[in-house]
Amino acid sequence: MSPKNEKDIDDPQKVKLGRPSNAEIMPDAGKIHLDPAQPWGRGLMKDVRSTLFTHFKEEMTNFNQRTVAVSLLMFITVIAPTLTFGAIYGSSTEFHIGAVETIIATAWTGVFSSLFSGMPMCIVGSTGPVLIMTSVIYDLSKDIGVPFPQFYAWVSVCWMFVYTTVTAFFDLTRYVKLATRFTDDIFALLIVSIFILNAVGSPFRPVGLLRYFDPAKIVHVELKEEVGAPEEYSYVKTALLSILIGFAMTGTIFAVRSLKTCPFLCSQKVRDSFHDFAVTIAVIVWSSVKHLGFPSIETEQLKVPDAFEPTTYACCTANCTTYWPDDCPDATAPFGTRSWFAKMLDLDGHENAIFIAAGPAILSFLLFYLDNGITWHLIYSPQNNLKHGDSYNWDLFLNGLCNLINGILGLPWLVASTVPCMVHINKLAEKDMDGKVLNVQETRLTYLFSHLLVGLSLLFLPAMKQIPMPVLLGVFLFMGLSSLGGIDFWKRVLMFFQQPSLYAKTPATKYMKASRIHMYTVMQIIFFCGVFVVQNIKAIAIAFPFMTLMCIPGRLWLLPKFFEGWELMLLDGEEEQIEEWIEKKEQVVNDLKMDEEDGV
Repeated sequence: MSPKNEKDIDDPQKVKLGRPSNAEIMPDAGKIHLDPAQPWGRGLMKDVRSTLFTHFKEEMTNFNQRTVAVSLLMFITVIAPTLTFGAIYGSSTEFHIGAVETIIATAWTGVFSSLFSGMPMCIVGSTGPVLIMTSVIYDLSKDIGVPFPQFYAWVSVCWMFVYTTVTAFFDLTRYVKLATRFTDDIFALLIVSIFILNAVGSPFRPVGLLRYFDPAKIVHVELKEEVGAPEEYSYVKTALLSILIGFAMTGTIFAVRSLKTCPFLCSQKVRDSFHDFAVTIAVIVWSSVKHLGFPSIETEQLKVPDAFEPTTYACCTANCTTYWPDDCPDATAPFGTRSWFAKMLDLDGHENAIFIAAGPAILSFLLFYLDNGITWHLIYSPQNNLKHGDSYNWDLFLNGLCNLINGILGLPWLVASTVPCMVHINKLAEKDMDGKVLNVQETRLTYLFSHLLVGLSLLFLPAMKQIPMPVLLGVFLFMGLSSLGGIDFWKRVLMFFQQPSLYAKTPATKYMKASRIHMYTVMQIIFFCGVFVVQNIKAIAIAFPFMTLMCIPGRLWLLPKFFEGWELMLLDGEEEQIEEWIEKKEQVVNDLKMDEEDGV
């Protein structure tokens, strides 16, 4: 009698016959190996030669219709959080950094990175952990009596850039590659959950569509003042219209994108065009619905500055070390705004601040290392089928260089931003019916064009104010929901609620017991909850990258105490290893069947 299924090969009676168990098929299965070191700049130069020097021409010339569509999508994807972070930076640093600075940093860093980075699939942007770190540096500068622009510049120039350069020069980025899909999926689901919660309604922050039902929300106070007749303003009408536009916006994007596989319209080229420009079409439609269909109901608009100038504090004097009106209440008007360049030697007699800056620079560097590294590892995972290679050392060096310049100019630091990166690669990928990536259009053009548009937006600031915020929240919700399907962790969470016989056919479900898969998922949920809680408690949110980092040793040393190597390999190993194990496994099963047929 033949085995009921492949899982029976680990039956003790079968093992007694001399056939290897699952663990013996590949003794090294599930083990993570550190890449050989390439210090003294060898790894850095290898990165440049294998990516930038090899594929630059192809990546700059593969222009097509999708390039235009994805460029517009990425512009919308990038500009909204850029402006949102700009507003938060303003309130966190008393307008030393604001919306204009955030737009400039995003535009120039994005254009520069699109031309010179080795991994153009990864989009840079503002992130929450970096914002928190900047706020900590601002508070520290006040405590030690040093002007923030100068202290911020010293952190960027003298220390943080040195740390990133040394790390790249000695190939220390290879340690990030110890992360597996266990860590990647936790980080990806965390970032996606932030987008979804911030779009629908976050329990931790006053943002999201459902938050419009809160009469104390500050936007209702602002809109009431704009109306001029407070008694005519109804926050309920505003909330209902905002929710309608936001959710309809998301639904419209999914509906228009679904036209690609429908039998309607005159040709496949037309259907592809609707699919590629779905976000742009939906933004135009629902912005028009608001302004033409409901002109009398106020909604929150996209917050953009009125002019291209530093949005920072107003100065009392030319040296800009005192601020109007707090430090000069007798002055009827400010002297002006700050210079674009930090006066690094003007430390108000606190020259020791240069050395104090080394401390926060270490924390800032670790943020860069982890935020960038985990996002790069997630995007350049083998399952995404990218062919042009990665360049962790070179891109970390470039990121440190860009943030050195941003620090001198008083612009916010930028790192790889996970959800825009996921959106970018998903929209440039061709997938089969099961969602497996077949190929990706690896191009620099979408990165370049989208960030050129971000820079050009400075010329059209008044026009951008006409985009209702609920429209952008609908885009955020779409970005989050559309990214969920590519996260294995989320798929396994859904398995708790599915009929076992209808589980998706994967190597894990074929060869492992469901209880073992669920146990792995539970452990991943525990790690996820730890990172999620820390990230959402303001007092300890700065520790968020360190909590994420703990997932790596958790996978390396804790999980092997509960799972065999072959189980871990099937759940988060690379496809080549899994295929090799399956091939050997099938051979063992076939041998066993032949022995049983021969009466052995």
